[in-house]
Amino acid sequence: MSLIINILDVTLEKKILNVAIRAALASFYFVGKKDKVSADKAAVDSMRSELNKIDMKGKIVIGEGELDEAPMLYIGEELGTNNGPELDIAVDPLEGTNFAANNLPGALSVISVANKNNLFNAPETYMDKISVNLTDPNIVDLDYPIKKNIFNLAEYKNTKPENLTACILDRPRHKEIIDELKKLKVKLKLITDGDVSGALLVTDEKYGVDIFLGIGGGPEGVLAASALDAFNCNFQGRFLFKTEKDKDRANMMGIKDLEKKYELSEIISGDSIFCATGITSGDLVKGIEIKDNEFICETLITHKSRELKKIITTKQKI
Repeated sequence: MSLIINILDVTLEKKILNVAIRAALASFYFVGKKDKVSADKAAVDSMRSELNKIDMKGKIVIGEGELDEAPMLYIGEELGTNNGPELDIAVDPLEGTNFAANNLPGALSVISVANKNNLFNAPETYMDKISVNLTDPNIVDLDYPIKKNIFNLAEYKNTKPENLTACILDRPRHKEIIDELKKLKVKLKLITDGDVSGALLVTDEKYGVDIFLGIGGGPEGVLAASALDAFNCNFQGRFLFKTEKDKDRANMMGIKDLEKKYELSEIISGDSIFCATGITSGDLVKGIEIKDNEFICETLITHKSRELKKIITTKQKI
């Protein structure tokens, strides 16, 4: 393992885990209530409250949106006690608002932290992305045609394209990609939302996903990248700026090359902690269960410097 400067400590790891757990629990009470706004607000309120208890000088770099569209956990908001390490924070308090509102699988509470300037400050826009569980260069690349990526990956895994599974958001914009994958006889795992968890399904063979690709949220891409880094997976992303407003906002954030393809190391560097706690059970983790005065939840947690990458079960008093 290469030397990681400014290592985040275990105490912080436990506190970030608690932030994700408490946000998940807050949102859980709105599961199946057909009210995604309230489910999201509950997670946001809880996450912000818990983050403000931590001894840190934290700054949101991936959040609920710009200041004018998000009253809390907005990009640039400063959190913590203003004592302790300077940290970049990326959050998606409720990934899968529709999942929670309709009691469907896969709702998560997600957070990632890194040292200041080590986590990409991404605007609220779309990103074309791809992830696979390998580190060898030039096997899979965002700039390659679908066919080349699939054939290269099949050859690398010593198998046939029809034995590969690709995960992609089920959206009209992906029709050409999906049609191409069908021609290649690749197995498809189509997801309706939740492309943080979708990208992470490549991390372990038990999920049965070989490649994640397609256009999804830029912030979600950065969050996924922070976990994929701990798994030594390959991730690439390219932001898609369609309007002049998007381009101006990107320039204000320091993004000069609007067509740049970002490698994983350009999105996340140094040490990082990532937590994704299940609200409703999905492919990645189980959802919350409440028994008497206690609740049980599962969290995928990674902490790069400790080479920690596992699913942990937590039982706490409500």
